[in-house]
Amino acid sequence: MPELWQRGADELAGAYAAGETDPSEVAEAVLARIAEREPVLNAFWIHDTDRVRTEAADATERWRAGRPLSRWDGVPVTIKENIARAGWLMPSGTALPDPPTAVANAPITDRLEEAGCVILGATVMPDWGMLSSGVSSRHGISRNAWDPALTTGGSSAGAGTAAAAGFGPWHVGSDIGGSVRLPATWHGLASLKPSEGLIPLDLPYLGRAAGPLGRRVDDIATLMSVLAVSDARDYSTRGYPGMDWRLVVDPAGLRVGVQLDPGHGLPVDPVITAAVENAADVVRAAGARVERVEPFVTEEMVAGIDGFWRARSLADLRDRSEAEQELVLPYIRAWCAGGERFDGPATVRNYQQFAALARATRATSGAYDVVLSPVAPVLAFAAEQPMPQTDPDLPMQHISFTVPYNMSGQPAGTINAGRADDGRWIGLQVAAGIGRDDLVVGLLRWLEERLPVPDWTGVAQPPPS
Repeated sequence: MPELWQRGADELAGAYAAGETDPSEVAEAVLARIAEREPVLNAFWIHDTDRVRTEAADATERWRAGRPLSRWDGVPVTIKENIARAGWLMPSGTALPDPPTAVANAPITDRLEEAGCVILGATVMPDWGMLSSGVSSRHGISRNAWDPALTTGGSSAGAGTAAAAGFGPWHVGSDIGGSVRLPATWHGLASLKPSEGLIPLDLPYLGRAAGPLGRRVDDIATLMSVLAVSDARDYSTRGYPGMDWRLVVDPAGLRVGVQLDPGHGLPVDPVITAAVENAADVVRAAGARVERVEPFVTEEMVAGIDGFWRARSLADLRDRSEAEQELVLPYIRAWCAGGERFDGPATVRNYQQFAALARATRATSGAYDVVLSPVAPVLAFAAEQPMPQTDPDLPMQHISFTVPYNMSGQPAGTINAGRADDGRWIGLQVAAGIGRDDLVVGLLRWLEERLPVPDWTGVAQPPPS
């Protein structure tokens, strides 16, 4: 029987209902796990143990009285630091002074509180969420739960390592170009970047989404059942049909595209290509019609999007004094400086590449029920390194498999598909048409039984000093 801190949300909910354990006992087990691993991993920005215990005690009392707020009352969860909880400071990873205080909950936080979940705290991110690592001017370096010498991925850095380390079953990150899926792939996790607006945001932005990370597909699916509720605060929310989050999708008869070359970016490591081809063979053997997807991402698209993001962040940087600007991570300052190249018309042309990539993604992926691809072209890199490529002047070279589905608004989930000889995990991305999130999750669940997913009962401990 797994330890309490290792159990999934469904397992915990069943145990609460049966009276086999209670939220307070589970909270103590998770808090002990956090105390053991957190000094090395650095997953949390806010972690108030007294508040955690109070929330768990309240949930325990509700279960004893036979009045739980939901099936998930007392299930532990973390939220990324850019997801608002009233009264919490939101520095967005930077060391800039006087970070804003959230005056109200985000829709995500409201849904979790309404369900009675125990919020363990806010997980860290790199400066402004613009790095694919856990390097932050405010928080220092977050580290991979399997090997602290390796990156967490980013920008949902703390969420990824918290999920892998066993800090509860549910974790919510945000994703504008891969920020949920990259930490998931480098930790061996399951994750979902959902369809645009399916999980409502209080600050929607083109390409931005929030999504779950977990050690099992069931955990990301059950969390979607809590969070995928329409909320008027998100103007991008649309009337999606009801989705079956317990679906298991047999690929027999599906038309499956396999994309091994996006058309832009870093070359794909051969061990990653082999893992994705193996997954394609698995669905082909089950009766899927598998076809190769031709490259459709161009240098112009990614460079334009990167250029627009630079200009946007440069504007944020210039709102600060010169002394304050020096507090921002040097890599980010150098990256922002690239925005100086773009005047108004050039910035508009860069912005138009968002739509160009969205059109190309929908046009290409629309020929298939699902598209399989790597999540990233590279394996996890050193924890101290801000990005896979060390030159901040290069357009982002590692997100050409992930960013297309942010721009198109389509769902893209991940699952572990293999492991390199040195132990680093390899993620598989599964994408589908907008509003087909349950198809993605259902196929991930089917694949989970057939691909080499991690043994979470034996999650790595810190290496000996």
